[in-house]
Amino acid sequence: MIKRVYEDLASFFRPKEVLILYGPRRVGKTTLLDGFLAKTTLKYRLETGDNVKIRELLSSDDLGRILEFAQGYDLIAIDEAQYIPNVGRGLKILIDNLPNLKVIATGSSSFDLANQVGEPLTDRKTTLTLYPISQLELLAQDSNKYNLKQKIADFLIFGTYPKVITASTKEEKIRLIEELVNSYIFKDILALEKIKGAKILLDLLRLLAFQIGNEVSLNELATQLAIDTKTVGRYLDLLEKTFIITRLGGFSRNLRSEIVSKAKYYFLDNGIRNGVISQFNSLESRNDIGQLWENFIITERLKKRSYKHIYGRSYFWRTYEQREIDLIEEREGKLFAFECKWSVKDKIPAPKAWTMNYPQSEFLVINPENYLDFIT
Repeated sequence: MIKRVYEDLASFFRPKEVLILYGPRRVGKTTLLDGFLAKTTLKYRLETGDNVKIRELLSSDDLGRILEFAQGYDLIAIDEAQYIPNVGRGLKILIDNLPNLKVIATGSSSFDLANQVGEPLTDRKTTLTLYPISQLELLAQDSNKYNLKQKIADFLIFGTYPKVITASTKEEKIRLIEELVNSYIFKDILALEKIKGAKILLDLLRLLAFQIGNEVSLNELATQLAIDTKTVGRYLDLLEKTFIITRLGGFSRNLRSEIVSKAKYYFLDNGIRNGVISQFNSLESRNDIGQLWENFIITERLKKRSYKHIYGRSYFWRTYEQREIDLIEEREGKLFAFECKWSVKDKIPAPKAWTMNYPQSEFLVINPENYLDFIT
């Protein structure tokens, strides 16, 4: 078992607040919850949003029945809470009327669960997001950077979903990734948004997979998919809110040469990226190693910032003269620029246009020699 960053869920309980645990499907939320419940001394009740009776009860607004449901328990845990209509109102009734009760709700669909709990639980929730296993967690498990670096090819090709990372053979890893792509990653969108099929979503992801590190044009995507740009925008939003992709916008301080109208999209897991295009060949035989490296660094940095509470905003930077930097972080009034390079031989200076306009910023190239310090 790989120890997860939120292993001690009890440390995140706050008085009169619901603890919300988000994350992609199959990322280990239920395993984490079950492990916590197995060790707790609290008297708990575990239910799931798949249960029709629980759905009806917690969406009923029936104060008496909801309080009766929790009577005698110290902790109520609701797994897959996104399936319960208006679940936020039911959870609010619990914590408002039972101030000593602890409540945990997990959900794989951020857009739906956020909409369900957002307004009713304003100032009444603590939110955690669990991602595919991070290098931060793996280093904590072993504490040997050399050992972790020896596995980098696996992480770039197969990603870090829990079952994938612990699978013993390449064939098993591929089977698990294909199962994720074909059976799980679109499940929330298809169920909750009434989209008729996954084909157009998969086609969209395939186009994005070949554009890692490049700006994405909604018009071009719409033309290639034979749908309108508004639909493309909506699908991208859904894919982001269901933890399949993440978006980087362009950075600008209103300099006329800077591009801000487009965005870059990265996959939250390299294995899913390779799964949608069915490419699992070794690094030596690939022509997309730069894209794999950039995607890996961007998403592992996202995990670190989330888990370590490093607050700020992230962007990419590019000018019309094609000067670019992969990642810009704006934190505490300061700018930090990072370029992702697979080759350790390339000694790349910051673009002159950047240093001239942002002379106080820091610049660092992230390569296979120094990347673990950056993401752990």
